[in-house]
Amino acid sequence: MTATGDPGGGSRQGTGPGIGRRLCSALPSAAVAAVAAAGTALVAVVDPNEPGHYPPCPLLALTGLYCPGCGTLRALHALTRGDIGAALGLNALFVVLLPMAAALWVRWAVRSWQGRPFAEKAPHPAIVWAFLALLISYGVVRNLPFGQFLAP
Repeated sequence: MTATGDPGGGSRQGTGPGIGRRLCSALPSAAVAAVAAAGTALVAVVDPNEPGHYPPCPLLALTGLYCPGCGTLRALHALTRGDIGAALGLNALFVVLLPMAAALWVRWAVRSWQGRPFAEKAPHPAIVWAFLALLISYGVVRNLPFGQFLAP
């Protein structure tokens, strides 16, 4: 056995991505994490419940209807304060999807550090259509009388 620990006497160089290459491939996921952390910190400090701090939702301003994203900033603010109940009342879909988005980000970060692509293939079209149907249904139901509990 050699000093490299390879019983065959060969070198282990070239068996995986080097540290420089790993760092370069991990930069996009690190940048997304930094931007998300900065945005979350901003929402934690600058209360979206106070008028004038953030622009209003264009759909709500033009039509008076709630979009699937209405209440997201206030829900994030509530989450930064540890108030999960209030966050669920403001935008339940966001609160449910946030851990899934975090899990996808972790998968991306780990795979990019390993030098592997995020996904070998695109998601199945049925998954994409189901997600779009969920967003549209959530947006419609929260504007109907029986779905007022979903409104922010």
